[in-house]
Formats: sequence, C-alpha cells, structure tokens
Amino acid sequence: MKRFFLIFLVIHVVFQAEVGAQNAKEWTLGDCISYALERNIQVLKSGLSNERNEVNALQAKAQKLMSVNASIGNNFNWSKSTSSGSSALSSTLGSSYSLNSGITVFNGLRLNNQVKQAELGIESGIYSLETIKESVSLSILNAYLQILYAEEQVKNSLNQIKATEEELALAEERLLLKVISQADYAQVKSQLASEKLTLANAESQLAITKVNLMQLMELPVTDSFKIAVPVITEPLNSNLIPDVKSVYETALSVKPQIKNAEVNKQISALDEKIARAGYYPVLSVSAGVSSSYSDVLTDSYFSQLNDGIRPSAGFSISIPIYQKNQVKSSVDLAKISYRDAELTEINTRNELRKSIEQACQDVISSQAEYEASLESYNAAAESGILSEEKFRQGLINSVDYLVSKTNLIAAESKLLQSKYKLIFSYKVLDFYNGVPLSL
Repeated sequence: MKRFFLIFLVIHVVFQAEVGAQNAKEWTLGDCISYALERNIQVLKSGLSNERNEVNALQAKAQKLMSVNASIGNNFNWSKSTSSGSSALSSTLGSSYSLNSGITVFNGLRLNNQVKQAELGIESGIYSLETIKESVSLSILNAYLQILYAEEQVKNSLNQIKATEEELALAEERLLLKVISQADYAQVKSQLASEKLTLANAESQLAITKVNLMQLMELPVTDSFKIAVPVITEPLNSNLIPDVKSVYETALSVKPQIKNAEVNKQISALDEKIARAGYYPVLSVSAGVSSSYSDVLTDSYFSQLNDGIRPSAGFSISIPIYQKNQVKSSVDLAKISYRDAELTEINTRNELRKSIEQACQDVISSQAEYEASLESYNAAAESGILSEEKFRQGLINSVDYLVSKTNLIAAESKLLQSKYKLIFSYKVLDFYNGVPLSL
C-alpha cells in the first residue's frame, strides 16, 4: 500500500506541475495552433487514415510478388489382420511434405494499376490532412482574435467606469452646493450603473471566448488561461486592393484541397483501368516440390524422402467468356465515378474562387469600415473631451454630457470591432496566398 501511495503521489505531483505550467504560461497564437493540431480528433483520425493508406500500398505491392506455401502431413491408417486364425488391428504411418510457389504473370495490368492507386491514396491522405489542419488553424485564429477583442472591451469598460466615477464624485459635490439638480445627479449615477452592467457583459463575453478557444484546442477549461497580446503595428490600414485573379492563381498552386481533388480524379481514372482488366485473360505460373515417407516400406526415412522427391511446374490461363455482365457494369460504374470526381474537382475550384472573392471583398469593406469607425471615434473623442470640460464648468447639463459620452462608448466599441475584423480579413487573405498564420 505504501508503494502504491507513493506512485500515486508522484503521478499526481507531475500532473499538477504540468497543469500549473500550462496555466502559468501566456499562449501565443502559434502555441494554440500547435497544441490544437496535436490533439484535434479530426486531425488524429486523418493521421490514422494515412497510416491505413500506407499499409494498403504495401499490400498492393506485395500482390505482385510470388506466393510460397509449405505443407506437412502425417497419416495414420489401421487395418485388420487375419493371419494365424486371429484378427488384430495393424497400423501404418505415412508422411508427406510439399513446397509450392505461384505468381501471376499477367492480369491486364490490374496489379500495376492497383499499386499506382494505393500510392495516390497516400498522397490524397496527406492533402486531406493538410486541409483539416488549415481549417483548424483558421478557427483558432478567429477564436484568438475574439479574445483579444473581448479583452479590449473589458479594459475600455473599466476605463469608462473610472471616468464616470470621477464625474459622479464631482456631481455629488455640485449637488451639495446646489449647482445641479437631483435629476442631473441621478442621470450620472444611472450612467455608472449602466456602465457596470456593460462591464459585466464584457467580462462574460471574454469568459465565453476563452472557453471557445480552449475547447477548440482540446484543452481542459481553466480560469487561469491567458493568451499573449501581440504587438499590432500601426497604422493598421494597409489600403490594399487585392487582385482576385492573382490570389486565386496562387491558391490553386498551394491549397491542399485543390491538389487532393486532382489526385482523387487520378484515382478514379485508375478505377476504370482496373475494371477493364476483367476483360483480359489471367496467366499464372506455379512450381513445387514434394516427397513422402511410409513405414510400410523397408527403406530408411531419409532414403525414402530423397528417392521420393517429385518436382513440378506448370502454368494456367483463365480466359473470361461470360461473367453475367459484371465487368461491363464495373467499367460503367468506374466511368460514372470518374465523371463525379471531375465535377468534384470543378466544384472545389469554384468554392475556392468564391471564398477568395469574398475574402478580397472583405478586405476592401473592412478597410473602409475601419477608416469610417476611426474617423467617427476621433470625432466622438473630441466631442467627449469638450463635453466633459463643459460639464465640469457647469455649462451643460448631465443629459447632454451623457449623450456625448454614450456616443463615445459606441464609437469606441465600433472601432474595436472594425479593427479586429480588418486584422482577420488580412490574415485570411494571407492564408489564401500561402502565408503561414501569425500575429
């Protein structure tokens, strides 16, 4: 029991140390993507599928080799003997040994095409795995940016509350001096309560975005999870005018889903060749050697084996004559599958083009939205500064001041949304241009 307790204690300490190290670190985007790709179920299953493809390829190649089989048989026989007026059972022992080998010489190139198809299956599996990895990486990037946006919302809410608390303290002093009315004071107090509710909602949204990212990463949810805040270079707007045709041509050469569709079409083309092999004869060659022993004979065991060696060789040819339309049906189905693969390839290219068209338009729209939001925020910030000063001087009432402040809060929130929307649109464009995801 002591030994078991010590082992359990060591495992517990190691596990807690690993969890503590994970909780203490600040996760970069690269850390999150790497961790997710190591544990994502779809990625792992795709990896197993690739291993299966490699086994199938080895098996397909092995079908071209000769088969070798050995057999050993021992036979015991009993018979009645009636010599000397009595009957009794007598037994005999016989042994046989054989070694046989065979190989298919020609079968309409079926085996060769099956080997090519299996090798293409490995290639297709690799592209399929890369497609899944890219999809997971994009999801991680989006979730990561959502956290950054939510964190800034929380910071802005705290700053707004701090400023409003100062204004409330000033309003309280002015109320005591009877400079402002009770209604003006209540308006500022109500604004503070509203901003605290906004902070609570922002903190709740931040918690949700963190849970979303941790679940995408297959990381157990923990309250201590933190991400690293990247340095975002200003000015943010690069004023890009992306060329759809150029981006599309680049994506066609680098995106794994396109290569996978091309390989799958080649696999379907081989299906037809494999099916057509059923029209051709199959030529096989075989060879063997055998020997035997029987205790009925007086020769020694090894003498009988040596004298009884019987080599053999032969060939066989199987000629298809009538197969109930099976070969023709297989060929027709293979043609249909090839046409389906062609349409899948066309559809994959079309879907990629549509995604790139949308991504390019998103960049243009996000840039315009960001510039408009920035201009609106700057104007609201300038107006807010003037309103705050006038409110402190008693030149405007609390309603006018709070309207100005509410406009500033809305403009700030809109600017944050457009900021991270623009960053994401740039990264998606980089993604289609084959640039690794990073912040």
